[in-house]
Amino acid sequence: MFYTYMLRCSDQSLYTGITNDLERRLKLHNQGKASRYTRARLPVCYVYIEESGSKSEALKREHQIKRLAKLTKEKLVQQYKSVEQRGPE
Repeated sequence: MFYTYMLRCSDQSLYTGITNDLERRLKLHNQGKASRYTRARLPVCYVYIEESGSKSEALKREHQIKRLAKLTKEKLVQQYKSVEQRGPE
């Protein structure tokens, strides 16, 4: 299983990436070892996570999200938060 994710950085910017191990990836980001972008904006936390069936699907989705305007990304984050708060249906 692969995941496309967005992180909220300490400067309130958003970072998008993929991983197959969410816990390990977040730990690496917060240690400053995963991305040059996030290294200067610590700490970071997940604000959006989407499952994909393959690495290829996750990479395609990452590319789609990275091309979105910041406002649209923020809307995705808000939708994700509202689903997370409701829990499984």
